[in-house]
Amino acid sequence: MSSATSFASSSGSSTAASAPPLKGLRVLDLTRLLPGPVATLRLAELGAEVLKIEAPGAGDPTRTMMQSSSDRVAGRPGAFYRLVNRGKRETRLDLKSDAGRDVLRALAAEADVLIESFRPGVMDRLGVGYATLRAANPRLVYCAISGYGASGPFAGHAGHDLNYIGYAGVLDQLTSRDGTPVVPNFQIADLLGGALSAVTQILAALWHVARGGEGRFVDVSMTHATYAHNVVAQVALANNEFAADMAGNAAAGAGLLNGGVPCYNLYRTLDGRWLAVGALELKFWESLCMALDRPEWATRHWSLGQAIGGPDAGALTQELADVLGERPLEEWLELLEPLDCCVSPVLTAAEAARHPLFDPQSYERPEDGEHGEGGEHEDEGQGRPRPEA
Repeated sequence: MSSATSFASSSGSSTAASAPPLKGLRVLDLTRLLPGPVATLRLAELGAEVLKIEAPGAGDPTRTMMQSSSDRVAGRPGAFYRLVNRGKRETRLDLKSDAGRDVLRALAAEADVLIESFRPGVMDRLGVGYATLRAANPRLVYCAISGYGASGPFAGHAGHDLNYIGYAGVLDQLTSRDGTPVVPNFQIADLLGGALSAVTQILAALWHVARGGEGRFVDVSMTHATYAHNVVAQVALANNEFAADMAGNAAAGAGLLNGGVPCYNLYRTLDGRWLAVGALELKFWESLCMALDRPEWATRHWSLGQAIGGPDAGALTQELADVLGERPLEEWLELLEPLDCCVSPVLTAAEAARHPLFDPQSYERPEDGEHGEGGEHEDEGQGRPRPEA
């Protein structure tokens, strides 16, 4: 990453047909930690020129957060920082100094997008808020990512992902069967409510600018965006399936999508691994029942009147659990993965990283004749990685 403090012209000889869609878009990234850096990472992956701006000294906390001992010894940023900031250039600016603010104003005058994740009001107090930068560049799309939005009763409150999904009624949906919420290792509000929502709104604002409009202030509240995506719980509320003055959580095992039906559930295998059965539609459920040699189960489906979370659903869930518990995960995958029945393994992160789904070579088109006569290719067991023991 370069430490230059101006936008460099794009290099390379990409043709118009192959040029990334955001080629030439200039983005200033004043964010840190996870939501903002992932948002600008997605823009960079689409071809945008992203300049990451950090404060002098320690800079972005992710440089040392979860840093491995080898990275620490080598004096390089940890994997967290490198992963979410790849493809960006970087520089250091002291926005508490006149010189630093002058440089930022000059950069913003040339930029298309600026993204920051300070608490609301911080940029204004520094003298480089939206109103100031807009005066220098009326077409600037200025995105502020915060926990609770730029205004409102919680605008000044601190928080992190766990707090945001708690307020949004999402954490209450992630419970064990005894009702205890779990702490997810996937940052729902940061990534869905923050990064993805920011990218969506930024692109919408850029479309407005491209059609001759002025830039605008994009206010991304991670809590509000997460709340808006809590769709299934809101459907249950609309259907009066539970009282509106309660947490809004159909008890684990009582809803269509949280364990209340055997066709959409998790099952432990003989080796202690898990299968995800997502045969929500009848045709997938029928295929699974035939594969398991249990044709009599095919009519016991929610779409045919089986009560969701009812006695028969509970009994059949246990019957299916007993069957799937008779073999290890690998044997079930060999039988069920080739079929159109929506059954998949619960992979570890390491297994997912090795899976053909995420291997770019799996999507490369072979050259003509590479597979020899007839065009057939024997996989020789090189496809799906075996689950770890």
